[in-house]
Amino acid sequence: MSSAIEHVDTVVIGAGQAGLTASYHLSQRGLGHVVLERGRVGERWRSERWDNLHFQFPNVFARLPGFPYDGDDPTGFMHRDGIVRTLDRYAQTIAASVRCGVTVRGVRAGDGGTLLVDLDSHTIQARNVISATGAYQTPRVPPASRDLPPGIMQLTANRYANSEQLPPGAVLVVGGGSSGYQIAEDLNDQGRKVFLAVGHHRRLPRRYRGKDYGFWLEETGTAGQVGQNILLGQPTVLMSGYRGGEDTDIRILAARGVQMVGTLLAAEGSTLTFAQNLDELLTGADQGYANFKAIVDDYLEREGLDAPPPEPEEVLPALGQTVASLDLAAENIRSVIWSTGYTYDLGWVDLPVTDADGRPKHVRGVTDAPGFYFLGLQYLHALRSAFFWGADEDAAYLAEVIAGRS
Repeated sequence: MSSAIEHVDTVVIGAGQAGLTASYHLSQRGLGHVVLERGRVGERWRSERWDNLHFQFPNVFARLPGFPYDGDDPTGFMHRDGIVRTLDRYAQTIAASVRCGVTVRGVRAGDGGTLLVDLDSHTIQARNVISATGAYQTPRVPPASRDLPPGIMQLTANRYANSEQLPPGAVLVVGGGSSGYQIAEDLNDQGRKVFLAVGHHRRLPRRYRGKDYGFWLEETGTAGQVGQNILLGQPTVLMSGYRGGEDTDIRILAARGVQMVGTLLAAEGSTLTFAQNLDELLTGADQGYANFKAIVDDYLEREGLDAPPPEPEEVLPALGQTVASLDLAAENIRSVIWSTGYTYDLGWVDLPVTDADGRPKHVRGVTDAPGFYFLGLQYLHALRSAFFWGADEDAAYLAEVIAGRS
């Protein structure tokens, strides 16, 4: 690393939707800044998503501040490549000062209340740094992964692209959230025999009373719930834009041929054991479905608004008892895909901005380290904070805070 020092008022790390949104609001206030991106604009959408991924909300939600959706299919569900094009167009439209192919090696305290951003080539001295590196950083893999036979191919969800990268044979997908569900569906559609180990989750209606779930999230104020109103730690949500958008239900996948098992407990050689908890998991998921419909119904009644009647629900067959164990060899399972969540990777930040478990410490993105901020994290401020369009208010707030320090 060169000893040269570059001086910039504000450094934004990450050129995804959150980082570009930060750039927009900083520019609106005339605040000098640069956006550093290790790869390309929207890199995670490009290289850490599978080939058949579709945006989980209708296209009209693929909007950013000063850049509304302008396509001809507002109720459709954009392919991943369309999201990449949207981010590219946005960066060009707002003339974001993005430097691609720049890896940040560390952020540390400098003299006079400044922050030092260490790059491979040199160091930037800044008054402010916004970390917008994403809500999903490092895949979390359970200890059972270490106990699988060496011949089993293991991938995390962010490294799965399509079935062609896997060896022939059946596939076990572990994780009952949106990614696990969608990857299992994708593999099944590509002709693979698929087993899905399900975890705690919530399912939600794709459409209810004539409108998409995303619309109701905003209309009812649910997406704007903040602080203590957000139920932290609640089960992950099943949601998908695949097949033009449809309800997500474990029973739908089962009816299409995916073999369901309960939550993975342990692995010993080629034998995996699972909890017999599918009925419990589905009951909890169904309750989330009913709760959200009740929120919409209560909102319509409270506001005196008209809407179409509830759509008839498809009755799917019960799953029944599942197996307690699988022998990988006997089932010809030669690949395991771990879709078991993510954890934070903030070891590069040499500042007091994380708790004992390595999670970000902040209040609406403002940390105890003067001049260092987070943006785009789950529940940073509101439920929508990590959504594609959701960093707008948070970025505007941080731009105001930064302007106050100038």
